[in-house]
Amino acid sequence: MVEITIRKATGKWSVRSGGAVLGESTGALELSEGDLTPVIYFPRSDIAMAFLDMTDKVTHCPHKGDATHFSIVNKSSVTENAAWSYENPVPAMAEIKGYVAFYPVESVKVEQI
Repeated sequence: MVEITIRKATGKWSVRSGGAVLGESTGALELSEGDLTPVIYFPRSDIAMAFLDMTDKVTHCPHKGDATHFSIVNKSSVTENAAWSYENPVPAMAEIKGYVAFYPVESVKVEQI
């Protein structure tokens, strides 16, 4: 079993795409899973969800559940399946329900500010 820890991310975090700020949060969570790079999960209430379009892509993690994916749509571009969210995570990961995370692709920047 992979060890997964969730804790409050320290400080203020932002996510940008195509020059647009999609969100800033002091309520983000940091999820660490085994040897993988920690992932920042943003509360949906801190993200401009109008920029995110749900796609048909669903991935399954045996430790977290099924992840719904979103494309980022802004005036200049569409970044396919650039974000994900666990709509109904497994009970042990209930803390990340209502949060969204972003893939570290070139057009998307997640950073502490």
